Parts: sequence; C-alpha cells; structure tokens
Amino acid sequence: MSPARAIVTGASSGIGLACAEALAKSGRPLLLAARRRDRLEELAGRLRSEHDVDVAFDELDVRDRPAVDAWAEARADLLAESRVLVNNAGLARGLDALPAGSVDDWDEMLDTNVKGLLNVTRRVVPHFVTAGAGDVVNIGSVAGRWVYPKGAVYCASKHAERAINEGLRLDLNGTGVRVATVDPGMVETEFSLVRFHGDDAKADSVYDGMTPLSAEDVAATVAWIVDRPAHVNVAELVLLPTDQASPTVVHRRK
Repeated sequence: MSPARAIVTGASSGIGLACAEALAKSGRPLLLAARRRDRLEELAGRLRSEHDVDVAFDELDVRDRPAVDAWAEARADLLAESRVLVNNAGLARGLDALPAGSVDDWDEMLDTNVKGLLNVTRRVVPHFVTAGAGDVVNIGSVAGRWVYPKGAVYCASKHAERAINEGLRLDLNGTGVRVATVDPGMVETEFSLVRFHGDDAKADSVYDGMTPLSAEDVAATVAWIVDRPAHVNVAELVLLPTDQASPTVVHRRK
C-alpha cells in the first residue's frame, strides 16, 4: 500500500522544496503550494520523473485567506486523501531594533508566519479528523524558543507558531491526528537573502566560519517524524548545527 498524499506549503525553495523531495523519495504523492508557479512547475516535473509519484501543485499565497479558501474548495478531493501537512511557508524580514523596524516587514512576517499557517491549517486539518489520522508538521525556529536582539517581531511570530502547535495538539487529542514542530537553528537557504531584502553580502556573512544545517537536514527530520508508528507523536524537535548552541552563541572558525 502506497503512502498517503502530503501537502507542502512554501515548496518552491529551501526547506519546503527539500521536504517535497524527501517525501516524494518515500513514495508519497504530493500537493505543493507556493507563490512562484514557475519553480513549482519545474519541481513537479522533476519529482514525477525521478520518483514516479503524482505531483499536483498550485500557485498560492497563504496570507490571502479568500485564496486559501478557494484553493481548499477546488482541491477538496486531494485534501481528503492527504494525511500529511507540512506548514513551511514563512520568512524573516529585516534585523532592526524594534523602534526602527519596518511596519511593512512586521506585517509580512505576521501575516505569513502566523495567519498564513492558520489559514491553511483550518482548511486541511478537518479532513484529517474525518479520516482519524494525519500529521501536521509545522516548521518553526529556535526563534520560537529564544529571543535575540533586533529580532523581536520575527521571534514573536515563531513563538506564536509554537503556541499554535501546542494548542492544536491539545485540541486534536483523541482524534488520531499528530501535531509536531521542527525548530531549526541556522539553515543555509534563501532565508537570510530574504531577511536582508536581497543583500548577498549580508546574507553570506550569516554563515561565515561555521557549518550551518542544510535544507535537506531539516527535510530528513520531517520525513522521519511522519514515518513514526501511529502511537508515536514527536511533538517538538529542536535541530541545531553543531557549531550553534543558541541563536546568539555560534562557533566561527577564523
């Protein structure tokens, strides 16, 4: 019996793309969503060819609740057969002391990391409850556990993700649906490039002198979580590169 379909948001790059690859490798059909349709189309074609799995995809901005609602209605058949949701869509914008922060950056982070997660979860999870089984895996961050200077709003958004993760697990107790958060430290993806609004030099400097996690490291963890026996719920998992002990304590080689 082949594994059930998995839904991945933010699947066009980084951790989301790596999760799509890891889940396809395990034989799961996929429903991918992201804002960049061209990247999704390329990824879907490659995964179909390499892993012989069904891959559906949609251009979707998780911040847009009416669009998420319309997507859920249009894809109701695929949502009904899905048993994995990877809530990956998220981002950081800016690294400023709070009084100097950009309101537009704040809105984008909160609308994506908090409201976007809620928009998708509320439309997918009822299908899992009806089936009596399913996995919700939220991609959090160590920023949801420790606050660091100039990161107040991003950290607040990831603290909210962790609270939603815990609350959802409480609300779904007894339904057979498992809820997990994977909270990585430094991962070398487009994350820092997005945070610094395309400044390559600033983005590259984040990883100077240390070995960060890769997107594939996080994706392998997600794939492991959803493959646990049905009675095992990996509720919270912190994933750090060996060179990082906390958001602000990082060993850098000269």
